[in-house]
Amino acid sequence: MLLNNHAETVSTHTIPEATGMTRITFAIATVLSLAFTPVAAQDFQKGLAAYQAGDYATTLQEWIPSAEAGDAVAQYNLGIMYYNGKGVPQDYAEAFKWYRLAADQGDADAQYNLGVMYEKGQGVPQDYAEAVKCYRLAADQGDASSQYNLGNMYRQGKGVPQDYAEAVKWYRLAADQGTVQAQSNLGFMYHKGQGVPQDYSEAVKWYRLAADQGNANAQSNLGIIYEYGNSVLQDNVMAHMWYNIASANGHGKAAEWRDERAGEMNPADISKAQAMARECMGSGYKKCGY
Repeated sequence: MLLNNHAETVSTHTIPEATGMTRITFAIATVLSLAFTPVAAQDFQKGLAAYQAGDYATTLQEWIPSAEAGDAVAQYNLGIMYYNGKGVPQDYAEAFKWYRLAADQGDADAQYNLGVMYEKGQGVPQDYAEAVKCYRLAADQGDASSQYNLGNMYRQGKGVPQDYAEAVKWYRLAADQGTVQAQSNLGFMYHKGQGVPQDYSEAVKWYRLAADQGNANAQSNLGIIYEYGNSVLQDNVMAHMWYNIASANGHGKAAEWRDERAGEMNPADISKAQAMARECMGSGYKKCGY
């Protein structure tokens, strides 16, 4: 769900920011660790091959003994199976149990997923402070998704006192690893001057990085930048282009804002903006603008 908490004094437009990222999907948490014996590694790979073939019964047969013997990779992936209901009835409490065992051995993906479950109240009572603890453990290991979610927690004051500067710190760490939502939110922080001095040029830089990855929020926010001439020349054609692209990528309000710009433009400029939007998307966001 998108949070719309921004209202420019000269506009009814809102700058949306992304909420917490979830990454609870099937994945191998780590490279087979040195803690694996050759037999255990072989069993895990057999279970993985069975999983990929849709033979979940064999997967469970191979992974449960390894997980019960303390293998963190098997524990993490059992958590995935229970969370998603693959081969077993979906059971958040059981997923949480296996994630916890893997997390206690330092598995960053398990720590991240525990954070998500605490934040959402899945399998455990909702507890933002515990979510922050789990995200921080994974973030300190360099996990970009945890860094991003930790930024959100500080931005929103969930489980910690609200601290925009701390939010910027964590967004930047995730953004520097290419996390598109973090890039968009870092642009938002510069746009609003939250945790950093207001700097429209920096906002444009981060929005553009996110927009080039197809992020509709960042694309819409670039439209706002061009509509009001924040650090760039006011340009209805560019604003129309970015709103049009954001709308094509699913932004809920961008079509309305695009059409507002069209009301201030002549037919030739509207046609130019539409052609620019087609070229931008067709080039994979390499050719966007004049």
